[in-house]
Amino acid sequence: MTSMTQHPFEVAYDAPMSVGESPLWHPTESSLYWVDINGFTIHRLNQLTGTHDEWRLPSEPTALALCATGGLVVAMRAGFFHFNPQDGALAEIAPAPYDTSTTRFNDGRVDAAGRFWVGTMYEPRDQQAAQMFCLDKGEVKLKWSGGMTVSNGLAFSLDATAMYHADTTSHRVDRYDFDAATGTASHPSRFQQFSTDKARNYGGRPDGAAVDSEGAYWVAMIEGAGLLRFAPDGELLDELQLPVRCPTMMAFGGDDLRTLFITSLGHRPAEEIAQFPLTGRLLSLRVDVPGRVENAYQP
Repeated sequence: MTSMTQHPFEVAYDAPMSVGESPLWHPTESSLYWVDINGFTIHRLNQLTGTHDEWRLPSEPTALALCATGGLVVAMRAGFFHFNPQDGALAEIAPAPYDTSTTRFNDGRVDAAGRFWVGTMYEPRDQQAAQMFCLDKGEVKLKWSGGMTVSNGLAFSLDATAMYHADTTSHRVDRYDFDAATGTASHPSRFQQFSTDKARNYGGRPDGAAVDSEGAYWVAMIEGAGLLRFAPDGELLDELQLPVRCPTMMAFGGDDLRTLFITSLGHRPAEEIAQFPLTGRLLSLRVDVPGRVENAYQP
């Protein structure tokens, strides 16, 4: 049953990001990490102390993952790197497997076997030339090419037998059969197709996503000012309205994993910022169903 939910929200961090993305809860630090892609910055907010830290990087960071041996793995335009928040040190794991003048990494997620999947954005956007890569024990593997322009919305089902993936440009979310043992995604089927008609019946485009502890798929609707929550069979369960027009991604955090953190775009037209003055901020709200701790990359 679908409902339109108005949740009380808080501004978790009150400075606008240019392109806020990839929120990631670090359970042992009680901290949320996220990136500002165009700001070349990794941010960290400790929920217990309220302390905020940030690190400026030499290349755009786009997706973050916990690392099983400590620190984080960050996908950047320049490639995959290990990031040590203790001293801010970066160590290259693998260089970018694409032409960095037209392409950069975008959204990513770690699977149950510890592989870091990250799709790309083809910046000219004049053809479906984005690709999907997987960092598997230090080796970058190409999983598929084409059929998408802006790879997004990566998430895995609770039992790791399905992968969700969105192409933001096509306004669609697909569901793949997934084999965690071999790292194979196959037999894509259409999970959701959203309207592309901006003149009517337009609810935004799918961006970042997450799966909660009941197996529901959450997706941020950029230009739609909200989040959608779908059952595994595709039924729309809930719609959360937000005070920003362009949410980009969400992450479950807090000790009980019931605090939903939401990043958003801040580089927007002046009239939109006037209508949505919290544009670009990091928001949080309490939800009824907790999330789950993200898988860590296994080097």
